[in-house]
Amino acid sequence: MAASGNAYKVALFLALANADWEPVVVDYFGGETRGDAWRDNLNEMGEIPVLEHAGLKISQSGVILDYLAEQTGKFGARDAQEKRDIWRWILFDNHKFTSYYATLRFMVGLQKSGETPVTQFLRERVLGAYRIVDKHLAGAAFLVGERLTIADLSLAGYVYLPEETGIDMAEFPHIAVWKERISDMPGWRHPHDLMPGRKALDRAP
Repeated sequence: MAASGNAYKVALFLALANADWEPVVVDYFGGETRGDAWRDNLNEMGEIPVLEHAGLKISQSGVILDYLAEQTGKFGARDAQEKRDIWRWILFDNHKFTSYYATLRFMVGLQKSGETPVTQFLRERVLGAYRIVDKHLAGAAFLVGERLTIADLSLAGYVYLPEETGIDMAEFPHIAVWKERISDMPGWRHPHDLMPGRKALDRAP
């Protein structure tokens, strides 16, 4: 679905890898992932994305990215140290960089919650995580090994989505350059162009 940065992580990998793939629309805002059919047949955690490949159904974007890197030989680790570094950034992304930002963006940008103690709390956590990444990128073109890896694709999940969060992204110039570096790659497409379900945003809470 076009609103999901976590789904975009996987879709972007497939696009940049020039893979043969097909997106499937999920009616998240209509409750599809919360129904028994979804949880019993696709993902018991009630989340997207789910990758179906070779008889497998794989969930959690970080695990899917790792699987795709293994299957395609692209954007993965070249040695054990790189693998550790990649997973260090993916776990940081899932726990902080994407986690706090995605929740803030949903509340402020989609749910239109206005300012609350919760949004203030989340925004401070987002700023802290973004400052860490911006400082790292001040001395590196990409997060690991000076080339695009699944670590970058994981952190890139929400950075191109347009909804308001109340954060001035001008504070993070190195993230801005990193975003441009990724978007200049052959095959890159904006999440709203790459994934189906753009109209579902009109029904978002």
